[in-house]
Amino acid sequence: MIPATFEYRRPSSVDEAVELLAGDADAKLLAGGHSLIPMLRLRFARPSTLVDIDRLDELRYVRRDGDRIAIGALTRHAQVANDPILRESCALLADAASHIGDPQVRHRGTIGGSVAHGDPVGDFGAVLLTLDAEAVAVGPDGERTIPLRELFLGPFQTSLAPSELLTELRVPTVETGIYLKHTRRAQDWATVGVTAARVEGRVQVGLTAMGMTSLRAAGVEEAVAGGAEPAEAAGRTAEGTAPASDSSASAEYRTHLAQVLVRRALEQLAA
Repeated sequence: MIPATFEYRRPSSVDEAVELLAGDADAKLLAGGHSLIPMLRLRFARPSTLVDIDRLDELRYVRRDGDRIAIGALTRHAQVANDPILRESCALLADAASHIGDPQVRHRGTIGGSVAHGDPVGDFGAVLLTLDAEAVAVGPDGERTIPLRELFLGPFQTSLAPSELLTELRVPTVETGIYLKHTRRAQDWATVGVTAARVEGRVQVGLTAMGMTSLRAAGVEEAVAGGAEPAEAAGRTAEGTAPASDSSASAEYRTHLAQVLVRRALEQLAA
């Protein structure tokens, strides 16, 4: 199908992009385009204006910022996967990026676009949630910082305002971390994904495709903090989840698979 008619704009700065978004409530941002372009072709998205920010190189970086690592929103998945700073100090995030799609997707898709899309089966959401990451957004009223736990509201819904642009993600350095992803086919979306990390001495666990948004496995974390062994802690994986039944897996299968992957992740983390 051919997309509906839209106006195409290519801003030369973040401020200009925000101005374009603020001036048109039906405008959409285009970064890597792997999520938006299919939606345009199917007419699930019908923006009046397409604001192409892909050439804003000022938003493409990885650098240390005090005790955290700052990642520009337009940093491509391949850059995240291979960046030496992340490989040294947050290898969990780099490893997760290396599992996204195929090389073509990784060389076009952006971390900010993936997060702002709010897909509950996206790889980055649960990883960043597990790391207590922060998102930085710029809008007409200036800049604000959003904890990842406050960003995801529902499937493809975030707390970003229509006139806001996600500009940066901030993650802590991580002692150890594990990302496990089960797929039906190579390079597919996760049937279930599990993230486990040791952050400032605490074991934190995130779940992909186990609810309407990316989730933290609070019951598992509580059990580990209380001294439970991996198998016992993994028994609490299903608490607070609401997995869907679809063509990839039933809810019951996802629940069982998540418990298995959580146990494996905790065992690897403790090894």
